[in-house]
This record gives sequence, structure tokens and C-alpha cells, in this order.
Amino acid sequence: MNEIGAANREALIQTGFDHVFFRPNQRVHRHLARRFTIERGNPKVAWDAGVNAVPVQVALRYGIKLIFYAEHGESEYGGRVLGEESSKRRDLTEVIEHQIGDDPRNWLDDVVAEADLNPYVYPDAAAVEELGVRAYYFAYFHRWSMFENYRFIREKIPFRNRPDGRTPGTFTDFDSLDDLSDDLYYYFQYVKFGFGRTIRDASRFIQNGHQSRDEGLELVRKFDGEYPEANLDEMLDYLSMTRDELNEVIDLHRNPELWSRDEGEWRLRYPPR
Repeated sequence: MNEIGAANREALIQTGFDHVFFRPNQRVHRHLARRFTIERGNPKVAWDAGVNAVPVQVALRYGIKLIFYAEHGESEYGGRVLGEESSKRRDLTEVIEHQIGDDPRNWLDDVVAEADLNPYVYPDAAAVEELGVRAYYFAYFHRWSMFENYRFIREKIPFRNRPDGRTPGTFTDFDSLDDLSDDLYYYFQYVKFGFGRTIRDASRFIQNGHQSRDEGLELVRKFDGEYPEANLDEMLDYLSMTRDELNEVIDLHRNPELWSRDEGEWRLRYPPR
């Protein structure tokens, strides 16, 4: 977590919302973050599982039958859409396929016991069905735009932006900045798929008419693939890694179809143009 995320969450609560905040066992969570950074190039696999499982667990506990998530990424931005209802309703198949990648009960090891996995395991489908819990995507009912969402919320609460003017790796200063791991998370995206956070953000801006393609491309050339130096020391401590160890892991996840080694430096084979 970081101070910006805590401040924005508190500001939202102060407008009149009940709030349940769940923080898992940090010994286990740090272990899983390190493990999946190495194995999958993604420090947030366990986080993905938790943000899917815990809201449904809470819904079952309190008898809440309606849950809203934000947008269905595969429908909004491109990906494998599993069915006609995918952009409207979230279900366990979607969660496993797109958010987590496998069943968290496969994560048992010398550190992680079965009981440690409770925050990450999606509730039993029969229990969800019996109560009638339904999870929908807000974007199915209202056009989704992170920029327009930001313009809305900044009029409602004293929203805190990135204090240094932009988030490393991109040109925005307001989106997905509530924890210390996102900079590294999106850098792994760049390494594995050849496009970084600037392309992600610029594509959304262009799609929603907030930016021209030429404007987006100029920003991509400036910022895409920027090394996540900010907060890196805190992340290295969290992952129990040295900088050299992390860089070795990063290189393990480089897609050779997208990267070549030239005079000791990694270069994209097909840079944006």
C-alpha cells in the first residue's frame, strides 16, 4: 500500500460509504509475490486472486446479492471473450481464465499451507448460487473511460494525484497509483508483451477521443518502457530481492520474438511507429 491509496480511500469513505478493508497474512503474501514475480513475471497474482475472492466472500457473509466490478478487460481492450455474457457478468470461469490463471489451491508449498490460502480461494459455486449473488461489470451499463471516471471523482472528493506530475512509465498521474507494486507490474507487461503502460494509457485515451494517435505516439516515444526506479527499493525489500536478482528475473521473461540484444542492450524488434 502507499499513502496516496490510503488517502483516496479514506476520502471516499468520508462521503458516506460503509467500508470493509481486508489485508492478508503478509508473511504469506510477500512469499507469493516473490514466487510469482520469479515464476510468472507478475508480483500481483495473489493480489488478483484476493480482489476476486474476498468481495464474494464478504457478500456471502453479509447476504449481499449484488456486486459491481469495473470493466471487462477482454471486451474493452482486446482479449479472449469467453461468452456472450462475458462483458456483463463475472463468473468463476472468467476469474480463473483471465484474472488468476489457475486455482490458488495449487499454490501449496513449504511456506504456504492450505489454511493460508483462504483469502485467495473463490467461494464454493453452489453457495454463491444458493444465495443468488450476482457480479456485474459497471462498464456494461455505462461507457467506461478511466479519464472521465477521474474527472468525475475529483469533483466529489479531495482526490490525490501522483505528486511528481506523472506515474513512471506513462503520462498520467491519476490512474492505478494506490500501491507500490504497479510500476514494476506494468514494466513486466512491457518486457513480456512489447508494450508498456504508456501504450496502454494512450490507447484508452485515443479510443475514447481524448487524444489523437499522433499525440499518443509522441508520448509513447517519451515514456513507454521506462524502468520502474521510483519505489523500487521498497519493492525489492518486499520481494526480498537485490536489484541484480530482479534484473535477472526480468530478462528471464523477455519474449525473444519481441526483443533482440544489440551492443549489450535489449531492443524491441518492432518498436511503435
